[in-house]
Amino acid sequence: MPEIRPVYLPPDPLTPKRDITHQHFRPGEHVVILKGAAGGELWGDAMKVVVPSWHTPTDEDGWRLLDPNGGDRSYITAHPRYLVHLSTRCPECLMHQKALREYLVKRLGNGEEVVDCRWYSLTAHAQLVHAADARPGR
Repeated sequence: MPEIRPVYLPPDPLTPKRDITHQHFRPGEHVVILKGAAGGELWGDAMKVVVPSWHTPTDEDGWRLLDPNGGDRSYITAHPRYLVHLSTRCPECLMHQKALREYLVKRLGNGEEVVDCRWYSLTAHAQLVHAADARPGR
C-alpha cells in the first residue's frame, strides 16, 4: 500500500448517526472499517468478525474483530456502526459506503494519495472509538 497521509477532518456526521444493530453482523463475516479515501474510492482496515463483545467507549454491544495481518493488536473491539460488510452485498452497508464516499470525495477530491481522516483511535484496552463517540477521560 502506498504511504498514507494523515489529514484531520471533523468527524464524519454519517457514522455516529448510523442506526445499525448488533445483530446486523455475524461471527465469521468479513468487514471493513472505513478510514479514508484515495482516487475517489474509500479504503480502510479489513477485519473478521469473531465474537460478541461489550464496546466500553459507547456502553453498547460491540464485536471482537480479528485483524488478519496481525500486528501489535490482532484483536480489537468495535461498535457495529463502524463496520461495513465485505463478504456480502448488504444493501444497508452499500448505501452507507455510497454516502460516505460522496461526503469524502467532496472534501478530498479524486487525488491518488491515500488519505487517513483520523476519525478512529484505539483505547489502551484495544477498543476502537470514533472521534464523535469519544468521551473525555477515555
